This record gives sequence, structure tokens and C-alpha cells, in this order.
Amino acid sequence: MGKNSEYIKQKDKNYRLKLKDIKAKLPSFTYEFLDSKAQKNPHTAMAYAYDLNIFFRYLKEFNPTLKDTEIKNIPVKLLNSLSYQDINEYQKYLSAKDLDIVGEIEMQNDVKGIARRMSSLRSLCKYLCTHGDMTNDPTAGATKQSYHSDDHVIVRMTPSEVEEFLHTIESGNFGSEHQKKLNKKHKERDLAILTLLLRTGIRVSECVSLDLKDLNFKEQSMRVVRKGGKEHILYFDELTSNRLQDYIELERPYYIDSDDEKALFMSNRKKRMAVRSIQEMVAKYAAVAVPNKKITPHKMRSTYGTALYNKTGDIRLVADVLGHSDINTTAKHYAASEDAHRRQAAKIDPYE
Repeated sequence: MGKNSEYIKQKDKNYRLKLKDIKAKLPSFTYEFLDSKAQKNPHTAMAYAYDLNIFFRYLKEFNPTLKDTEIKNIPVKLLNSLSYQDINEYQKYLSAKDLDIVGEIEMQNDVKGIARRMSSLRSLCKYLCTHGDMTNDPTAGATKQSYHSDDHVIVRMTPSEVEEFLHTIESGNFGSEHQKKLNKKHKERDLAILTLLLRTGIRVSECVSLDLKDLNFKEQSMRVVRKGGKEHILYFDELTSNRLQDYIELERPYYIDSDDEKALFMSNRKKRMAVRSIQEMVAKYAAVAVPNKKITPHKMRSTYGTALYNKTGDIRLVADVLGHSDINTTAKHYAASEDAHRRQAAKIDPYE
């Protein structure tokens, strides 16, 4: 699955088509900004466009001068005329905590959600000011939403829970008789996918994008396209290698109509598996193996990253393997592990 694979090209095309549809509803002065984002990542540009659409929809609803103006016809001079107080009012609207600013479509964003939507608006205003389309940045003096990462509990599995999770898949002995038959039918595929996620930390989107030719069993490596379209070679251990080969030899032939099929992981419909399918698969097994935790593919990624950090103590190694472009992202997610190390150190008398 290189950057030029048919799957990656089609996924990129779909994002650009969606972006085109959203852009058509937005003011024309946002186009160059969104295009600049799309050059790096069309999916990110699409998220920015959704956020900006919410902002301009808010302006149209609450600004009397825009009553008869379509969103796409809102002029840049109106944005330039706004004050930081106007932007703070918009943040109240996003939180839905001020009953005087509840719109037709009620917003109920948490602090993190408001911060994300504000990030999109701030980026647009900064871009327009830099390029001379605006002289005033109304977001500059607006309240900045802040939240503490300590408030966000990072859910992950312990080593014993990982063992129980994989054992649940191997046994398949749960649910109705029909469910047990399905579990048995898909056992090799499901084991291969979930072992790969738990022992390499790849994203679920990277997993479904894999083609058969991306695997190199001699080197125990795989080629993945990460965020931003960067191509990386990652490595897997012998257990993962064995489970991948078992799936390819024992089950994959039943999922494909032709030897020309490129996708590694296939669905019952003989198509490349979707992200949603793997999310549902994880939820099914987790409900049995780890009922007290809400486990998702992303939580499995956190599980791997935490286990790797606890073994190595090397935050840069973890950042590189997980594909984090900013090491602060890794540090934020695994701060709990560092705290555990500090607590452990306090209980040790190094001079005894």
C-alpha cells in the first residue's frame, strides 16, 4: 500500500470531493486557505471546512445584517469588522450554556471541542491577515479554551487483559450458536488484525489500507502510509508474523474472488475491510474479555504505546513507532507512565 496505491488514491479523491461540496457553501475568501490545507491532507482540510461552516452559519443566524445573505456571499469585510467580544459570544454559542445564544441547531461542545473549532477559525483569520485580506484578527483577544490533559483518563489494557482479549478470540466460545460459528469462521483473520494492532500500534486506518504486497515476511516488516501521506517501514515480531501467515494461508482464500485481489484484510462481502468493521470487531471481543473498559482500536494503540514505553523508558522511540510528528503528543499520552515511574522511584532506597 504505497502512496500511489489505488486504495489511497480513491480515498484521497473521496475526501477532495467532500471538501469540494462543503467549500461550495462557504464564502470564497476561505477557498485558498482550505486549498493550502488540502495540499498537505484533504481529510484535515475537510475538518476545517466543517468547523468554518458552523461559524458562518452562526453569523448568519445571529447577525441581523446577514438575514437575507447566503453564507457563501458573506463578505470578508464583515469578518474583519468583528471584535474579540463577538468571538467570545460564538464560543458561548458552541457551549450551549448561555440560553440567550442557543441557535436553530443546538451546540453542546465540551471545552476540547470548542478549542478545536476555535483553532480552525484562528487559523483562517491568521491566514487572511498574513495575506492582506484582513487587517484585524478578531480571534486574537478572544478567550482561549484550555483543558488539562490530567482530566482526560487514558484507557488502556494491562498485559493480563491483553492476554485475555486474545484468548477470547482464540476460543470464540461466547454468544449464541450462530455467533460461535461466525467467531470460528473469522478466527484467523480477527486474530491477525487484533494481534497486529496490539503488537505494532498502527492506526486502524493504516491497518485497513494494507495490501498483501506490503508485507515482507523475510524482514518481518510492512509498508504503511501514515498521516500526511508519509510512507514508513514498520516491523513486527514472530508471533504477529505467524498469525498473519495463518490468516493468509488458511482464511484469506475464502474471502477473495481472484488472486489479483490486493487488499490484505477482507470482509464477508469480499471487499476490503472498513474502519467501522474493525471498530465493531474490537467492541464485540472487548465486551466479553474486558467488560469494565471501553476498548477501541485507538485504545489498543495506547495499550501498545504504554507497554513499549514501560519496557524501554524511551519516549522518542515510542513517538517514532507510533508515527507522532510531535513528541509532545506522545508525552501527553504517556505522562501517566512517567508518573508511575516517579512513584516507584520514591519507594526505593538507592543507598540501602
